[in-house]
Amino acid sequence: MGPYVLRRLLIAVPSLLGISIVLFTVLALAPGDPFEELATNPNVPPEVRLALRAQLGLDDPVWQRYWHWLTSMLRGDWGFSFVSRIDVDVLILQRIPVTLAVIGASQVLALLIAVPVGIIAAVKPYSWFDRIASTLAFVGFSLPTFFTGLLFILLFSIHLGWLPFVFKADIEATGWAWWWEHLKQSIMPVMVLGLFQAASWMRYVRSAVLDVIRLDYVTTARSKGLAEKMVVMKHVVRNALIPVVTLVALQMPAVFGGAIVTEQIFRIPGIGSLLIDAILRNDTPVIMAVTFVFSILVIFFNLVADVLYGWLDPRISYR
Repeated sequence: MGPYVLRRLLIAVPSLLGISIVLFTVLALAPGDPFEELATNPNVPPEVRLALRAQLGLDDPVWQRYWHWLTSMLRGDWGFSFVSRIDVDVLILQRIPVTLAVIGASQVLALLIAVPVGIIAAVKPYSWFDRIASTLAFVGFSLPTFFTGLLFILLFSIHLGWLPFVFKADIEATGWAWWWEHLKQSIMPVMVLGLFQAASWMRYVRSAVLDVIRLDYVTTARSKGLAEKMVVMKHVVRNALIPVVTLVALQMPAVFGGAIVTEQIFRIPGIGSLLIDAILRNDTPVIMAVTFVFSILVIFFNLVADVLYGWLDPRISYR
């Protein structure tokens, strides 16, 4: 498996290079100027503004700016935020732990709901459980996250007063009180993202299990006298999860994109709110770094899916 992973990583290098060229060119040609506020500020002399532009290379040709950005990235220098006056890697490292905690918890919740519910619905097709689960799943992924987020705020924060709807990163409590406050303010965003993903994944799990459970080798396993639970768990679920793994892996980067909306609703100081703020302020280095990180996530989770294929299905070999 080691040579296969190494080969895939080497193949990913030109892909990332091409993605970075496209991203940088689009951002460089997009309208807007990060120094637009300075241009309208009478306290900033024009020569100071021109000196700053020259120092940051904003008037250089696009290819020259891209080469400077690429060589700096290879040295570990992600650039300098025009707005925050802070290194981009410092900004991302400050925000990404919150995003990873919320998204990671929501995906675990989605899997804990989608996999067992989808399996039971497929094992008992067209039963009352299947009908109710399918109806709730349709409703779940038909409602956008911003709508369910507002419903959660109205119900649990305004009417019941159980949960805070504004996420606070600087909680003054310590010890178990600190953990409890973080847990309370994370419940609603985790539920919004987790239930939305669970609704979508549940339908895929059900469909995949239904396709496998009708195959001949499953009938043969039953004819040998194996218990139904053993047939389902050992012979059906493991093979049925292969397309589900593909779906989960490919949707993980999209989850980060969906988390942008959720972070805006609950005021979570994560990577999504950082990206939105950078777009509104034309902070090109931050936009480039965050979108490039999302591109790396796409390639990484594709590799994770390919590695999991061999574990789920022994017939698949790493070549």
